Amino acid sequence: MVLKIIDATQAKVGVNIIVDGTPCTVKKMDVSKTGKHGHAKVRIEAVGIINGQKKVFVIPGHDKLEVPLVEKKKAQVLSKGEKVSVMDLETFETLEINCPEELKNELEENLNVEYWNIEGEKIIWRKV
Repeated sequence: MVLKIIDATQAKVGVNIIVDGTPCTVKKMDVSKTGKHGHAKVRIEAVGIINGQKKVFVIPGHDKLEVPLVEKKKAQVLSKGEKVSVMDLETFETLEINCPEELKNELEENLNVEYWNIEGEKIIWRKV
């Protein structure tokens, strides 16, 4: 579900956008001046929130970009394995969530974490 739609010139560093169906965070943005008969062009460098893949693209400044809905929730770690098993601290439901490798080594049982639900995909973001 898309939260809102913005113009390409409104995308600033740190804003989450959807690029080719993948939720990404804008890391760098350059806006060129308009030409005599042209439109401003926007060059955006973005990094995927879930997969960390870098995407670079150029679009006209008046084109629309989608901003994804990001829910930030807290959970308690129950166990570690291929995926991390956590219990949501509000609804008390048990979830199997992906976790970045660098964060997986720091997790322990009974530790509280923040996880993000981005367009239906869940990922552990940080320790609390």
